[in-house]
Amino acid sequence: MAEIKFKIVVVGDAAVGKTSLIRKYTKGAFEEDYIATLGAQFTQHEEIIDRVNFRLIFWDIAGQPTFERMRQKFYSGSSGAIIVFSYSSEERKSFENVDKWLSEVKKHCGNIQIALFGNKIDLVNDEELHSSEYSDSSVEGYVKEHNFLGYYKTSALTGQGVNDAFYALTKRLYSLKDY
Repeated sequence: MAEIKFKIVVVGDAAVGKTSLIRKYTKGAFEEDYIATLGAQFTQHEEIIDRVNFRLIFWDIAGQPTFERMRQKFYSGSSGAIIVFSYSSEERKSFENVDKWLSEVKKHCGNIQIALFGNKIDLVNDEELHSSEYSDSSVEGYVKEHNFLGYYKTSALTGQGVNDAFYALTKRLYSLKDY
């Protein structure tokens, strides 16, 4: 069986759940304690999808402004990207900053496949979701306007949408690669 390798950068504001999403997908686990990523963390994960062995290398890049100059070095060689924002009221501004992350990814990676994950969906109810600045129609319009691969509502805590989101990105990267 052939092995296909993809480097995927995961970016977004601090504390939106980037590390937790990666851990949920790769280990099926959620850790309650928050430990900020310093610089970048690397996680390698093998996944068989449709009888193809994928080696996924996730670069979990720190979202704090103090790491901005360092971050640019971590983008090199990326096949895809995930931009994460949070539905949590503590991180409301994270959706407003998606533009900044999108610009940074495009500047350092060019035209790669980018997925948008709205994390911590478990922390909002339907009424809040429909009345917020990131209602489905608002976010889906933004995703279409900026040509994202897709938009996925996720919860690293419950696992909602996590596997589907990572699978969709992996399959899309595979479908676009020349072999």
